[in-house]
Amino acid sequence: MARPHPVRIGVVDLEAARDATLPDVLPAPGEPFRVLFTGINPGLYSAATGWHFARPGNRFWAALHGSGFTPTLLKPSQQQELTRYGLGITNVAPRATAQAAELSVAELKEGGARLLALIESRCPRFVAIAGVTAYRVAFGRPKAAIGPQPETLGRARLWILPNPSGLNASWQLPRLAEAFRELNEAVGP
Repeated sequence: MARPHPVRIGVVDLEAARDATLPDVLPAPGEPFRVLFTGINPGLYSAATGWHFARPGNRFWAALHGSGFTPTLLKPSQQQELTRYGLGITNVAPRATAQAAELSVAELKEGGARLLALIESRCPRFVAIAGVTAYRVAFGRPKAAIGPQPETLGRARLWILPNPSGLNASWQLPRLAEAFRELNEAVGP
């Protein structure tokens, strides 16, 4: 169950969140579905709060706003607002971990199959995977790079975004927002 914002998360809360899953945030069936943003997997902080990309320092929400996807800067606790803009969130691997490196190759590949099934059933126009390394492993594309991809996932156009985690120091917020903006321009209204 999602907690009200702001929230204080302690070590006990984080450990209790290990291996938990988060529900997807998706537009209602039949509603416009422009982009399905796909994280690698939930972190412990996100699993403890019930909100995607919730850890302080994660730049997902700022990049989303800075790129023009949302007219205001949303807080993680406002994640359901994304559906008003035809946006959704899921993860490649559903299991919460302290670090994505804790995921096995099998989990990433199983997550890739789960993602394909979700795409086929919900039909987003674009899928944006935030993390090139996870994409490479999950879909067997070792040479994939950030940006638009030549292949599709199901019927959705595929775009790889940089991981918005604060740990990804080579992608500071202005550069990250620009990568999101390129996607937003490709998606259009």
